[in-house]
Amino acid sequence: MQRLYDFLRRHPTGVDSFWAAFLFGISLLSGTASSAERGNEAPALIVPITLLLCLVIALRRRMPEKMLLLSVGIGVTQLLLNVQTMAADFAMLVIVYTVAATGARWASRLALAVGLCAAPMAQMRWQLDGSALGNAAKAIFLTVPFALAWVLGDSIRTRRAYFAQLEERASRLEKEREAQAKVAVAAERARIARELHDVVAHNVSVMVVQADGAAYVLDAAPDQAKKALETISSTGRQALAEMRRLLGVLRTGEHQEVGEYVPQPDVEQIDDLVEQCRTSGLPVDFKVEGTPRPLPSGVELTAYRIVQEALTNTRKHGGPNAGASVRLVYFDDGLGLLVEDDGKGAPHELYEEGGTDGQGHGLIGMRERVGMVGGTLDAGPRPGGGFRISALLPLKPVH
Repeated sequence: MQRLYDFLRRHPTGVDSFWAAFLFGISLLSGTASSAERGNEAPALIVPITLLLCLVIALRRRMPEKMLLLSVGIGVTQLLLNVQTMAADFAMLVIVYTVAATGARWASRLALAVGLCAAPMAQMRWQLDGSALGNAAKAIFLTVPFALAWVLGDSIRTRRAYFAQLEERASRLEKEREAQAKVAVAAERARIARELHDVVAHNVSVMVVQADGAAYVLDAAPDQAKKALETISSTGRQALAEMRRLLGVLRTGEHQEVGEYVPQPDVEQIDDLVEQCRTSGLPVDFKVEGTPRPLPSGVELTAYRIVQEALTNTRKHGGPNAGASVRLVYFDDGLGLLVEDDGKGAPHELYEEGGTDGQGHGLIGMRERVGMVGGTLDAGPRPGGGFRISALLPLKPVH
């Protein structure tokens, strides 16, 4: 059944041709018999008129306007040559529907006018029975199918236009959404680049200070000079690792903002961030598991931003009675983060698009940050309600 439906959709002209041939056969049989019975018209007139009407059926979808004009001409010819109505005249009803559904507007209006006039004119030409009321009733009764055919076709045209508009709107919104996502990613990468610039600049500054100190005490205190050189070596390696990440970021077209280059937050400041949230009315349970130890600057900054973004989303979307929990876990080779809330939450799309303070971009920004340090991020609805964000940030440099 499905194959038959697909075939009919792919070959509409073939289907119309089949019905045209079927109508031609019926029209010849009924038309010739009725003609011979009435004796008022030659069978030779029926054949060309029937062929033309069947042609209207066969080509109605390919050229509806032309077929409408052809059917109008055939109807006028029938009136002038006294060729009474026959089965093939059903094509006029079909073309009225087709033009109303797919034809031009002028053709649709013409089809309505012709359909409303066809039955009364045929009634006046061939079926007058002497009763004016009876003739009027018959004319109205025969006009109803033409009116219904036009109304059905016009409603289908309106429906198709409505669905086409919905599809266009959906396509446009999808493109706008993709464009906004690209803009968000580009803006977030630019911000990450500026933050990593601060990290690298800090490390280089430490190296310069240590180098100056080593040069000053090289002769007087060789042990202190050696220690300073070791600090320079470890700091330089860390700076190189951060610089490799920086090279992977396209930093183009952004404008420097006053006060933007400031010392960046680290893991220790998460406690202050949690306390600010508690002060603002959001209950937060904060725990640290494992043994705290020094972390790469990029990892500390990423961890702080993830917690900041997650708690901000909880305040915005969690509702008045929401609570949150923050877990910071030190593993041997990584730093784990788990931020959960029990609020009513918001659609996942809002977390994707939303930002913390106009500078971030929700989960888009989180993924960019985590990707920069080679980590993984998992975010989504929490069983039982609320939202959960978990991240694993490696402590080893990413080469």
